[in-house]
Amino acid sequence: MPTPHRPGRRVLAGALALTAVLSLIGGCARGNSILDKPSLVIGVKPDQPGLGMKADGGYTGFDVDMAREVARRLGKPVSFVDAPSARRETMLQQGLADLVFATYSITPQRKTKVSFAGPYYVAHQDTLVRAAESGIDNVRDLRGRRLCEVTGSNSWRRVKEERKIPVELVQSKSYKTCVDDLLAGRLDAVSTDDLILAGFSTGQTRIVNAPFSDERYGVGIRTGDIDGCEAVNTALTEMYQDGTASKLLEKWFAKSGLKLNHTVPQFEGCG
Repeated sequence: MPTPHRPGRRVLAGALALTAVLSLIGGCARGNSILDKPSLVIGVKPDQPGLGMKADGGYTGFDVDMAREVARRLGKPVSFVDAPSARRETMLQQGLADLVFATYSITPQRKTKVSFAGPYYVAHQDTLVRAAESGIDNVRDLRGRRLCEVTGSNSWRRVKEERKIPVELVQSKSYKTCVDDLLAGRLDAVSTDDLILAGFSTGQTRIVNAPFSDERYGVGIRTGDIDGCEAVNTALTEMYQDGTASKLLEKWFAKSGLKLNHTVPQFEGCG
């Protein structure tokens, strides 16, 4: 009777080696989750009053407070870094930031590059003009006017491309620069999310209070981190349910006159 064939030592060694490699790959994949990190680096805006401002080496604002609270509920120490609009996707892709809380509107185009938890708030696009301006009362009145275009932002597209309003675009690196140019007379209007505009609104400017789109602020996260995304969504839900999110909204925007939304936004889903 023939002797049953038994795997040789080389075959067994090869199988064990393959198992080890697969385990290593799996470990690396799990290690990419924010849940496996000892601490988190979160990208925020350094130049948007009320949302993300950097001063004396620290950061303040609604986005910053929301980010810090999410990290606390995940049990993670946190540090912050500047996240300019034009670099948000790159920062996540290159591992320079674990999360991005930076007025980061969720769009189909951005979702091809990164993933999103949230949204943690739904803002509305509006328009900021000089206080003495009497000819701009809604987005249609921007026809033929000079409108700020911030690199990396989609706000100008909602005016020129989606609504086909013929505006003259004036490029800028940030909304702070936009407002400076508006006050200096180098452009006629700044159109973006109402929370951003509220932070810049002063006695020299006014918001026209004619919103025309929903801006769903998402938490940028590296593609594939489903567990981390779901954990962030859980933290955000708890923050709305226990009143934390409402307190932070009131803290930063109660004096703005904007109608604030205190209900949990409809989440994107982390699939």
